[in-house]
Amino acid sequence: MHKYPKTVLSIQQQIQSYIDAGMIVSSQDEAREALTTIGYYRLRGYCYHLYDNATKQYKKGTTLSDTISLYRFDEKLSNLIFQVISSIEVALRVRLVEALLTYGDPLILNDPAVFEDKKIYWKNMSIISSEIARSNDVFIKHNFDNHDGQVPLWATVEIMSFGTLSKTIKNINTSGTPAFAKLAGFYKYKTPNGNLVKPSKKMLSSWIHAVTVLRNMCAHNSRIYNRAINTTPELISIDRMNPQPRFNGLYQILLAMKYLRPTDEIWTDFVTGFKQLLVDYGSVVELNRMNFPLDWETHFSL
Repeated sequence: MHKYPKTVLSIQQQIQSYIDAGMIVSSQDEAREALTTIGYYRLRGYCYHLYDNATKQYKKGTTLSDTISLYRFDEKLSNLIFQVISSIEVALRVRLVEALLTYGDPLILNDPAVFEDKKIYWKNMSIISSEIARSNDVFIKHNFDNHDGQVPLWATVEIMSFGTLSKTIKNINTSGTPAFAKLAGFYKYKTPNGNLVKPSKKMLSSWIHAVTVLRNMCAHNSRIYNRAINTTPELISIDRMNPQPRFNGLYQILLAMKYLRPTDEIWTDFVTGFKQLLVDYGSVVELNRMNFPLDWETHFSL
C-alpha cells in the first residue's frame, strides 16, 4: 500500500503550523473553533493567495481572523446566490413547459422530432426515465396509478435535475419548431440601440449551463471566492470585458444570473444583499479576486 507522505496533525499542531508559517493567530479559542467546524484544508483555500510556496511563509500581516472572515463572506454570498438560482430554476421549468406545450401534446417529450441531436435525446431520456423511476412524488404516483404510467410534460419537468433541464433545453430543435422561440422570448435583452431581442440558443444555453455549474458549487459548499470557474457564459455586447480576462470567474456567471432573472425585483434584491456583504466584509474582500471590473455596478444595474 502506498504511504502518503504528509503527517496527520492534531488541532494544536495545525494551529502551530499557521504560526510557524508567519500567520498571526490572535486567539487560540477562535482557531480551535474554526479548525473543528470549518477545517484546516477548507480554510486553506481562503488564504493560499497570501502564501509564498518558495519561502513557505504567509505574506506579512496575514491573520487567521481575516481568513475566517473571508470564509464567512463566501458562505453568505453562496447562500445569497443559491436563493436567486432557485428562483431562476423554478421559473425556467414553468417556461419550458409553456414553450413545449405550443405543440399541444402533454407527452411531447416522447417525440424525438422536437430535439436536434437524436443520440443526445435518447441519453437525456434515459436519465429522465431513471429520475421518474426514483421519484416518490405524489404527482408521479398519480400518473402511475391513473394514467397507465404515462407522465405528462409538466410532471416530468418537475422531477428533472437542473443539469438534465439544461441539457434538454440545449437540444431543442430550432429548425421549423416554435418551442425554442417561445422559451427565448422570456429572456429578451436590450441591445445598445435599445431594441429588445431574443437570445440565440447558443447564448441562452451558455447562461443556463453556467448557472447550473454555480448552483452545484453552492449546493456542495464549494469555495466560490478567488477561483477560476470552468464555464464561459456568452455575455451580451455591453457587458463584454475588454481585454478579456485570463480566466472566467464568478462575475461572468453572476451576469448570466442577471439575464435569467425571473423578475427585476429578485435581481435588485440580490444586488442590494451583495453590496451589503461588501460593506460588512470590505476589509478582507478583493473584488478582482472574483473577476470584477471597476465598473461592475454599471453592469449589474437593470
